[in-house]
Amino acid sequence: MTRVESVVERIIRLVDSDILKPGQRVSSVRAGGIEYGVSKNTMVEAYDRLVALGYLTAKQGSGYYVAQTKRPSAMERPPHVVEAVDFVSLLEEQLVQHYAVRVGDGRPPASWTERFDIGNSMRHLNVSGGESEHGYGTPQGFAPLRERVALALAERSIQVSLDQIVLTHGANHALDLIARRLLQPGDTALVDDPGYYPLFAKLRLLRVNIVGVRRLSDGPDVDDLAAKAAAFKPKVFFTQSLAHNPTSGSLSLASAHRLLQVAESHGFQVVEDDPFADILPSSSARLAALDQLRRVIYVGTFSKTLSASLRVGYIAAEPSLAKTLCDLKMVTITSTSEFVERIVYNIIASSQYLRHLRRLKARVATATELAIAHLKEIGIEIPITPSGGYYLWGQLPPGVDDRDLVKKAAEQSIFIAAGSLFTPEKTTLAPMMRINIAYADDIRFLEFMRQYLANRP
Repeated sequence: MTRVESVVERIIRLVDSDILKPGQRVSSVRAGGIEYGVSKNTMVEAYDRLVALGYLTAKQGSGYYVAQTKRPSAMERPPHVVEAVDFVSLLEEQLVQHYAVRVGDGRPPASWTERFDIGNSMRHLNVSGGESEHGYGTPQGFAPLRERVALALAERSIQVSLDQIVLTHGANHALDLIARRLLQPGDTALVDDPGYYPLFAKLRLLRVNIVGVRRLSDGPDVDDLAAKAAAFKPKVFFTQSLAHNPTSGSLSLASAHRLLQVAESHGFQVVEDDPFADILPSSSARLAALDQLRRVIYVGTFSKTLSASLRVGYIAAEPSLAKTLCDLKMVTITSTSEFVERIVYNIIASSQYLRHLRRLKARVATATELAIAHLKEIGIEIPITPSGGYYLWGQLPPGVDDRDLVKKAAEQSIFIAAGSLFTPEKTTLAPMMRINIAYADDIRFLEFMRQYLANRP
């Protein structure tokens, strides 16, 4: 910590603890320098930083004063914000990456996507310096990329026109737009249980009532879905049909038909998230293909299979809904980045993406087979047959406390994703963990788990 940072931190503590009161004049630059043992220049810079941070105000010819409006602390956040942030505690580690062993990560390692020639794609952006290339771009997103998405959807038997496709900043942005458009505070939304925890956080932030629908090996438990639809009158059901996160199971055709019948009977819409579509068979059972976007809203992304840093996803919906979602996109973020969308388009058009997908499928298949073998050796069962994504849903022996497991693993710099984090109520009937297949053969993880399970109470 520099001298400036040290002074700033000490004064922040004094303000937050009310030792320095709002409106109170702080020491002059000269007196402060003596008090904190630093030069006048250091003291001036520290005070200027505190002004920028909102802790102090400067009055010309008079000095520096504690700001009258106290900065809100974490404890003063609205309850629904606190609850939403609590749901994404796992996401913070995936972004900050403190741990050496990353078995709980949601993404593949960088080595699985390192062959992309991003530089070459940037050199071929066809930017001529005109206004259109340096503006916001069209509201729906870069048209040539939307054309490519439409072709991909046609291969999945989902027929769409360009005006039904809206590009987004990845699947998370797409889910956020849909939730904002379809739900109001107090409404009920159904979700997979276990399911995608960042979605739970978004819904909590919107003050939506979340009800989990039990997830089986062949998709949502349709009987449970029907019972909860009758009891709670939901507006939306959010589900991930294929290579489900976290279980890796996929929807059967029979379950898909029954699910749509329940949605029709109870009048709710279905949001189908399909992040692994590009490495899964195009003939897989998809709700959007059966429904043709009449009641289903389809979400896709390139972030899971291309690069997490290239935040490009899309929504496909019936035309009037696509238009309102596009309007909401403009209101909230103005536009997505056409620059990034052009990069993604050029990677696809140059056939780099197709070659990468072939390698990625092979890596997923090999890593999955090895992971299952290693996990069974140390006593972790895989109750649901994986179907092509990055995850395994590992069942731990009875009596294991997944919170204790996470804590003990963290002490050895091993990042584990506890199964309870993937349920709306953060509870599971049996102790589970989500395992990223790319890291499941790490000897440090395997040895830790072997010892932990052998020595548990």
